[in-house]
Amino acid sequence: MTGYIPTLEQIDELHRKAAPSDAAYDLIHTHCVIVATIACQLARRQNALFMRRCTLPRDAHGDPDCAAVPPTGGVEGGTMPPRLLDEHLVMIGGLLHDIGTYQVLKHDGSDGEPLKFSGKRYILHGLLGYEWLLKQGVDESIAQFARNHTGVGLTRDDVIRQELPLPPDDYVPQNLEQETVMVADKFHSKSTPPKFLTVDAYTAKSARFGEDNKRRWLALVERYGRPDIPALASRYHMRLV
Repeated sequence: MTGYIPTLEQIDELHRKAAPSDAAYDLIHTHCVIVATIACQLARRQNALFMRRCTLPRDAHGDPDCAAVPPTGGVEGGTMPPRLLDEHLVMIGGLLHDIGTYQVLKHDGSDGEPLKFSGKRYILHGLLGYEWLLKQGVDESIAQFARNHTGVGLTRDDVIRQELPLPPDDYVPQNLEQETVMVADKFHSKSTPPKFLTVDAYTAKSARFGEDNKRRWLALVERYGRPDIPALASRYHMRLV
């Protein structure tokens, strides 16, 4: 470890330092809080499945029947992970994963006009957030949550094939905690106004980038389960698509 693991108070300070306006902070910080909430629900479900592995009935293949475990924290389904997940790390990563989006605002809303992101530069937000967090002294293990959450795992081949304005490299989760945040991020959008997305809504979105991208997404849903997105949309008084 070469950097520090930020506390919740320090995470808020990092957001306020990066935000060019109150409007930008409100939108992006709230999105990060929502993603962290969903990610923690998914992680809690994964851990519940892992803890029940020895007591679950067996399915037709002799494997533990995860469907026999009641919903955990509003999450249904999912398959058993290879290990317990670090829920605290998931929370920190979720709260910081999108901190690079402050740098890709075309209009920051400081004059009361709606916020607007730069379409051409938006794909850079993960890498920019990663580099910015490292410059602030945040540990690599946390900064990687920003770098490795875009889409459903942005590979070097994706970067080259789609001619994305990124250095050719793999921008994919390096561990289960990063993957959990990446999945959770797909259920909420920073659109104006912000919105929640169902599994079906993101499935349609992912299909625009090819069938392989869609299959990757659906495999992640099968692995992590389905959070109760309508309940979250109601809690935050946001639209659901």
